[in-house]
Amino acid sequence: MDIFVINLSSAIKRRQFQEQQLSKLKLDYQIINATTIDDINNKTYQQHYYDWQRPMQKTEVACYFSHQTLWSKIVKKNRMALILEDDILLSKYTPDILAKLEKYTNFDMVNLEVFNRKKYLAKKSQPIGNHQLFYLYQDKAGAAAYILYPNGAKKLLQQKQKNGIALADAHLHNCLDLQSYQIEPACAVQLMFCKKYNIKQYNTAISQSFIRYENNNKNHVFIFKIKRITVQVKLGLRQLSFIFKAKKRYIKLNNKDFK
Repeated sequence: MDIFVINLSSAIKRRQFQEQQLSKLKLDYQIINATTIDDINNKTYQQHYYDWQRPMQKTEVACYFSHQTLWSKIVKKNRMALILEDDILLSKYTPDILAKLEKYTNFDMVNLEVFNRKKYLAKKSQPIGNHQLFYLYQDKAGAAAYILYPNGAKKLLQQKQKNGIALADAHLHNCLDLQSYQIEPACAVQLMFCKKYNIKQYNTAISQSFIRYENNNKNHVFIFKIKRITVQVKLGLRQLSFIFKAKKRYIKLNNKDFK
């Protein structure tokens, strides 16, 4: 499968980190220049101002379009791909997992990462190498390491046409039509969580977020409240549909896999 690494051209240390990591894992990859705030003109920003549950930062809009560019590429090539953000740490088992997942054609998305948040997972799993593959009923955060299949990419692009955009991970996890799975133990973790999982620490400059928060206009707060309530109701109804088939829990991670 293709491997794409989203990287801001100014984030040189992150790019070097990924080049070293992926070369060590003997994985072929492409560095993809991330969309920047300079690429988001005011017309585009205003067009999507009301799309999500709160006004989005320009950096968040840029991040979303970085991912969307790759979703479109997956559809055009009709080929699955691993999408990575440039602050992700991969386990030594990643190449083996990727090779095995290439044989599956009926999935939409497979999440490789842990994000220190509980997820709704199927109670039963299927083995995949030294790992387990669980159906992922509901997730909330994280878009730094996921395999996307062409059918899944189409669904994400269709969701934009229907509902507009959101934070990249929110758009990914709130697409209720997406048939998603989770690898456990996780074979990817963002550098900012390394300390949490007792993994060797890396340069803090690499793990720092590039999201910059501004004071957005506080007008139209009521509209965003309605959007939040609507989303929560939909998610609540969805939870009822799988409450007896799923378990809400943290994803396991073996820190020895990252040494």
